[in-house]
Amino acid sequence: MMVLPEKGVLAAEDAGRVFARLFTAADGDRALAYLRAMTLDRAMGAHVSTEQLWHLEGQRYLARYILKLVERGRASD
Repeated sequence: MMVLPEKGVLAAEDAGRVFARLFTAADGDRALAYLRAMTLDRAMGAHVSTEQLWHLEGQRYLARYILKLVERGRASD
């Protein structure tokens, strides 16, 4: 069952195009590279707690989700 978005909230079928437009310029590519470096390319040492690892995994999930939206949006253009 699909829940309709609230007024002003982005609809799921538009998300890819919107995120692709948001990250089109050189600054957008730099922002995505920064996001990737701070999450996906980051390694934690043996000293970190379980909570810190779970926090990083949550960040990685969101980063991958954003990157996938951009990829889908670029592919649809």
